[in-house]
Amino acid sequence: MTTPFGRTLCAMITPFTALGTLDLDGARLLAAHLVGNGCDGLVLSGTTGESPTTTDAEKSALIAAVREAVGERARIVAGIGTADTRHTTELAREAEKAGADGLLVVAPYYSRPPQDAIEAHFREVAGATGLPLMVYDVPARTGTRIEPETILRLADHPGIVAVKDCSNDFLAAQKVLARTDLAYYAGCDEHNLALYAVGGSGYVSTVANVAPDRLRAVLDAFDAGDTARAARLQQRAAPLIEAIMSAGLPGTVTAKALLNALTLPAGPVRAPLRPAGPATADSLLSLHADLYAT
Repeated sequence: MTTPFGRTLCAMITPFTALGTLDLDGARLLAAHLVGNGCDGLVLSGTTGESPTTTDAEKSALIAAVREAVGERARIVAGIGTADTRHTTELAREAEKAGADGLLVVAPYYSRPPQDAIEAHFREVAGATGLPLMVYDVPARTGTRIEPETILRLADHPGIVAVKDCSNDFLAAQKVLARTDLAYYAGCDEHNLALYAVGGSGYVSTVANVAPDRLRAVLDAFDAGDTARAARLQQRAAPLIEAIMSAGLPGTVTAKALLNALTLPAGPVRAPLRPAGPATADSLLSLHADLYAT
């Protein structure tokens, strides 16, 4: 198992002010809270961080602010994926300048390029900086699967070191794990323990925004050899995971609703997303209390 970006990564939300502007003070506070409660890595400007609606300048400012807040206590991975290879390489260079430790890159979306073009895209981005790159396979959002054979070929690039897996293809993940040295991170919280148990490196978690210590406890129990306790802890987190990730709203919306209810920095979402209603927030708060009650 290799952990180039840490083991317990949070896909951090991007805090905004009530007026919808970037809340850098809130980002510093939230980042410090997450690292202090068990996250050894933070992914900024990913899907959960509302990357489609933040500007390039906001992305760089966010990296710099979070680096100031956490120092070297956690690895910072910058989400830089776009539909345009040229733009993505530009963002890679800016992320490096701003202080990121690594890059998170999705397959180019909307245009749905074939696998050879996807491979070329990742190779070009990986060669644009000295930062290590995490391939993000999330076909439900990009419209294109990064096929296992493509990932196997990309594994020979020295700058491509990891995969964030949201493919829901557990067999394919094991195939790549068996044949490469790539670090594999669960990108769906319900798979955190399962992927870790077959050689994964950890997780990149949306739910870690609101329960960082509870999710880390699962992996800690497994590492201590108490696999039964690890399973119980994963199962206990499942109701909150389901409510945040599978309740019909994007995880960004539900995570921000719960963070706001917990009086942690979050603020509104940006259009076209819309905030969760009071009933949803109350339900999430109740499930969160249940998780922390035992």
